Amino acid sequence: MNQSGSRPSSLSDPTAVAVELERLRGTVEAGFARVDGSLALLVQRSDQTDRQLADHEQRLDALERSRWPLASIGALAAVATVVVTAWELAAR
Repeated sequence: MNQSGSRPSSLSDPTAVAVELERLRGTVEAGFARVDGSLALLVQRSDQTDRQLADHEQRLDALERSRWPLASIGALAAVATVVVTAWELAAR
């Protein structure tokens, strides 16, 4: 502490204050650079996720268009059953 007892002596030295401020500035810059890099990575991953989602939606739409509806499969099975039954009855 200095002679008045209210502050440490290093705060009254302008050079020490300037050095400490420069050290803090470097620490803050490094922290911002780290955060900026993390944000860039998150944006890149978000873009990749958006592209994957769009691709999956296109593939799902294509599958839905190309699949047979369940009702059609049921109708075909019923017709096939009737044909097989009629054929067996005619063969007797």
